[in-house]
Amino acid sequence: MKVELIDLKQRFKNEEKTIMKIVHKVLSKGNLILTKEVQNFEKSICKYTNTKYCLGLNSGTDALMMSLWSSGIKKGDEVITSPISFVATANAIVHVGAKPVFVDVGEDLNINPKLIENAITKKTKAIIPVHWGGASPDMFEIIKIAKKYNVYVVEDACMGIGAKILNKNPGSFGKVNAFSMHPLKSLNVMGDGGMIGTNDDKIAKWLREYRNHGMINRDNLSIWGVNVRMQPLQAVVANIQLDEVNKIVKKRIKNAKFLDSELSKIKFISLPRRNKGYRETFALYMANFENRDSLKKYLIKNKIEVKIHYPKGLNNQPAFKKFNLKRNIKNFKVSDRQAKMLLTIPVHQFINKKQQDYVIDNLSKFYKV
Repeated sequence: MKVELIDLKQRFKNEEKTIMKIVHKVLSKGNLILTKEVQNFEKSICKYTNTKYCLGLNSGTDALMMSLWSSGIKKGDEVITSPISFVATANAIVHVGAKPVFVDVGEDLNINPKLIENAITKKTKAIIPVHWGGASPDMFEIIKIAKKYNVYVVEDACMGIGAKILNKNPGSFGKVNAFSMHPLKSLNVMGDGGMIGTNDDKIAKWLREYRNHGMINRDNLSIWGVNVRMQPLQAVVANIQLDEVNKIVKKRIKNAKFLDSELSKIKFISLPRRNKGYRETFALYMANFENRDSLKKYLIKNKIEVKIHYPKGLNNQPAFKKFNLKRNIKNFKVSDRQAKMLLTIPVHQFINKKQQDYVIDNLSKFYKV
């Protein structure tokens, strides 16, 4: 039996005919730049996230960089974030000229708000909390700290579409917030796609012009911008998939509850803390496994696809050593431990009961329980 970490081939099977019909319609118009399809998606995602303005972009990485640029983050500034995230979070900080300052995580895998204040200096201009794996950090406490020190909050909600924080949406706390529609996410397109959300009128105007070369219209330039526009074909897919997000998340939650129940019976496995009142998307299902590396090899040998997210925290990556943030290389007890123990196992919406049982059986055999 084979169990994939995520079944990308199945993702669009149900909507394939609908998608191809609309794609053909878009192509036949001969207009492929910021079309009505992009505008329709932006309206739909605004309604879904309860955000005043949403702009479709090329990727979640673009959304992170645009969020920082629009917040005025520049060379010499410092931005606090989590060491446990995809590299795009820190890359965005670096590419706008700022320095990433990492703060250790808690047992929920997200940045620990209790440690943020100690990392704040006169150079701190923003905090980027990551909704890691589709689980949200304590945004209420993070916002309280940000207000106290007058710094921006830019949410990396790239895995957060479909999640809830006490009935509030990820991406509704920060001044400007970034989302991704990469194939691993609960809302996905055919490749890369991203979106940025804000309730600020001035920032929305700046973002709209900056993503399109800085142009007010075809003949007038207001600022020097970039080209990070969402492609209309991706907007078509995103709009169709948006109707399925809640179903996808509910199925993943059901699968995750099964895993939680079964894995909690094995003493060599410990689960992340599930925050009460929060709904996770389970874009990634991670747990702490003893003898993780040997387990990974065993599961792969038995055709169960698993991955490590990630074997090294961003604070320990060679690329970030040049910043020489000496105060920033201590007290990573939790994230360092998690980097040695975390393993991501299949939880996607297409996995069936036989496959789930097969995963549990192999875990039990490995640990001899």
